[in-house]
Amino acid sequence: MALADRVLVLEDGAVVQEGEPAEIATRPRTDYVARLVGLSLLPGLAEGPRVRLAGGGVVTASEEASGPVFAAVRPESVSIFLARPEGSPRNVWPVRLAGATPHGGTVRCELTGEVSLLADVTAAAFAELGLAPGAEVWAAVKASEVAVYAR
Repeated sequence: MALADRVLVLEDGAVVQEGEPAEIATRPRTDYVARLVGLSLLPGLAEGPRVRLAGGGVVTASEEASGPVFAAVRPESVSIFLARPEGSPRNVWPVRLAGATPHGGTVRCELTGEVSLLADVTAAAFAELGLAPGAEVWAAVKASEVAVYAR
């Protein structure tokens, strides 16, 4: 992706997305492409700043939209808490830690629940929080960290 002018993504033998690397990386069109570029992709229906997700749940973004959209969240934008956090994040959900994979100094956490996400936390934070697969935790994302674009 760093050297390409254009990228073509195949999934199960079919072209699912084609375009400039920056477009692919910031606006994936399928969950497969989103996982390739490291994003959580949440399809839903936008009504102003709120996106009602196809699988249930609601995500709040900082910008308004309408109609069928994707909400994309970068793993480094997701914070994990042991208790429900208070403060400015507009998006807070109870989730379960389904899996954890070390990536150098960070741990990629797969979170499942009403809103399923990927989260990157430092290895130190992962250890200090005593996280392990199956743990019930809270995920928080600021509205300004949610990218929303038309499906």
